Amino acid sequence: MLILTCPNCGIAADETELHPGGQAHLERFGPGASEDDFEGYLFLRSNPRGVHFERWRHSMGCGKWFHAARCTVTHEVFGTYTAQTAEPPRELLDRIAAKRPDAVTRETGGEAILAPQSAADTFAKGPSS
Repeated sequence: MLILTCPNCGIAADETELHPGGQAHLERFGPGASEDDFEGYLFLRSNPRGVHFERWRHSMGCGKWFHAARCTVTHEVFGTYTAQTAEPPRELLDRIAAKRPDAVTRETGGEAILAPQSAADTFAKGPSS
């Protein structure tokens, strides 16, 4: 079971107490945006295999939104931070780089993509420590 610590109230909550909100750090466009920009914002999301930054709401707790960095392959959680943060905190990015030296951080899109590897390799090695 996925357990995330809400940075707003400090409670470690399992996924049944949370509501997922999708990819974090999306670029939002104003009222004068083109239909292509609006379509991209609404429907086109990256779904990386590896480290991903997501939005979560502590729905059965304080009710506030926050962001989490986790691996979509192993469900390892690298950390959480408040939703009012415009980009992932440097200490969180450093923690990811320390645990996953093969991760390449992309500033746009709010995600860190792991170098390609087969699923068999990932599960043979087990979760990174």
